[in-house]
Amino acid sequence: MPHSAPRAPHQGLPGLAFGGDYNPEQWPESVWQEDVRLMREAGVNLVSVGIFSWALLEPERGRYDFGWLDRVLDLLHDNGVRVDLGTPTVAPPAWFYRAHPDALPVSREGVRYAFGSRGAICHSSPAYRTAAAAITEQLARRYGSHPALALWHVHNEYGVPVSACYCDHCAGHFRAWLRTAYQDLDALNEAWGTAFWGQRYGSFDEIEPPRATPTVCNPAHRLDYARFADATLRENFTAERDILHRLAPGTPVTTNFMTALSQCESVDYWAWGREVDLVTNDHYLITDGRRTHVNLAMAADLTRSVAGGAPWLLLEHSTSGVNWQPRNPAKAPGQMARNSLAHVARGSEGALFFQWRQSRRGAEKFHSSMVPHAGTESRVWREVVGLGADLDSLATVRATRTVADAAVVWDWHSWWAQRLEWRPSEDHDARERADSFYEALYDRHLTVDFAHPGADLSAYPLVVVPALYLATEETGRNLRAYVENGGTLVVSYFSGIVDEHDAVHPGPHPGALRDVLGLTVEEFSPLGAGERVRITTADGAELTADLWSEFVVPRGAETVWRYADGLAAGHPAITRHRLGRGTAWYVSTRLDTAALDTVLGAAAEDAGIAPRTDLPYDVEVVRRAGESGDFLFAINHTGADAKVPLPGPGTELLTGERASGGLDVPATAVRVVKLDT
Repeated sequence: MPHSAPRAPHQGLPGLAFGGDYNPEQWPESVWQEDVRLMREAGVNLVSVGIFSWALLEPERGRYDFGWLDRVLDLLHDNGVRVDLGTPTVAPPAWFYRAHPDALPVSREGVRYAFGSRGAICHSSPAYRTAAAAITEQLARRYGSHPALALWHVHNEYGVPVSACYCDHCAGHFRAWLRTAYQDLDALNEAWGTAFWGQRYGSFDEIEPPRATPTVCNPAHRLDYARFADATLRENFTAERDILHRLAPGTPVTTNFMTALSQCESVDYWAWGREVDLVTNDHYLITDGRRTHVNLAMAADLTRSVAGGAPWLLLEHSTSGVNWQPRNPAKAPGQMARNSLAHVARGSEGALFFQWRQSRRGAEKFHSSMVPHAGTESRVWREVVGLGADLDSLATVRATRTVADAAVVWDWHSWWAQRLEWRPSEDHDARERADSFYEALYDRHLTVDFAHPGADLSAYPLVVVPALYLATEETGRNLRAYVENGGTLVVSYFSGIVDEHDAVHPGPHPGALRDVLGLTVEEFSPLGAGERVRITTADGAELTADLWSEFVVPRGAETVWRYADGLAAGHPAITRHRLGRGTAWYVSTRLDTAALDTVLGAAAEDAGIAPRTDLPYDVEVVRRAGESGDFLFAINHTGADAKVPLPGPGTELLTGERASGGLDVPATAVRVVKLDT
């Protein structure tokens, strides 16, 4: 069950948080004094400490050495810097693995990983759980009342690099999890469809993790194991959290998420968001040729949504280049501030980095930091100091909430199910659909909330479902009620197909969504690599699509566009269903960028959302509002000056200037206006 502790912001900070991961154990103590002097210069007020320090804090079983950490926390407190104190359970010491080699995780192929990296943990290991609880209890007793403590930081980035282990510990734990989930074996056999390929089980003891098999493994087995693995990680988090709540009551407990779909696939953040006192997130730009600021906005919107719309905290991002991609370009001048303030615009209560001082040794020595190898004469350091001043000037933004215009339905369980083998086309990717629909909404200057399929959607005039392969009957009823009550829904292809056990819904596709969409799909017809189709309207307007087509049969829906060629020629391609007081659109193919914008424009018109033709391309405009005021963020990602219309006069907080009518936003710059009440 979710815990009952209240959500709390980071404590003891008058404004927005600014800082990063601080790893003083990598440096001689003579450097520490320089660190805190530079922190004061930059305006740092919060640092994360101790995340990877288990081997130093407990150099051998049961013998603890807290002297160095005492000195670090005291020094930070004396210099006005608060601490996000880590439980170091992401990196058990070498002595632990020597005593418990079975705590190292095993891959699906049966390979046991070795010590020498990070996150090499079997989360079902009893020895690991005991040791993690012990070090957490020691830290809570020693530092629970330390005046520097603002936040507890459990573990680090659950789900990466190892999300699931397939060892014998996990096999036993999985069986126990299944007994709780299904109660009896007949229910499990029915849910998993074990009559297929003769896989029926006569005892829970016969069930193993879905290890490597000669051909495709039972997909329901794989899906439940993904759920089990995620739940096991969460069990370990809540065990540490409960120790910290018990021994250090009143201090919020978090763990750093990686909500970006480009960074972590294995964690159900809807479930995790209910367990932390404050949602925090790490985000890094993926340099894959796409517009990185759109991926950033999407990750920030998703993080805020996991937090239930409440403010959250960006706990890690980079000052410049990272070091773990094939190519790691530096950030352009001003990009660090744009990235940081874009997160703030979309709900973050500050901006922290990995890390404070760039490491000289280890795997991340080329990862950028606040204090780079080049030192304080560098561009990066000057921009860090400037960002600290900017965040200080935005203190009144704290505790306000981002205002959204539309919602995107997203479900990690559906993503896990769709990614399994033997689907109609390996080219169809749920993440790609989510990225594309989000980017289209972004380019229409709509701020987006993400929503669980079972969430109350009534606050949104427009709801988009880019990929929902797994949809329960309850989800179908929820979406139908949303439309009947006046909402506008847009659903993309291959949605509503299976239930929670990856079983196809009875009757024709799209299963749980047939009624709300007013249609059936007789057959999927995926397209070949490079194959394209044209779709047209009655008046001859033409759009282009690829990857997928379907044989759609309207059952109350009207045909808006038809396939002009391909196997589905003459059949509906895009439909519109008037239901109750609302409308449901269905898109049965993958549209190119211009075509998708056309369809979303028509749906937005149904929803009563006027086009923002007054806003330039790639100039991001987002609002936060609350008791302290109404704030408009304008972020110019282009190389040209821009003008943004204001709904009323106000004060630009970064320059102190008054603004009314139109707001001038210089190229690559950010402006934040507090509107007059």
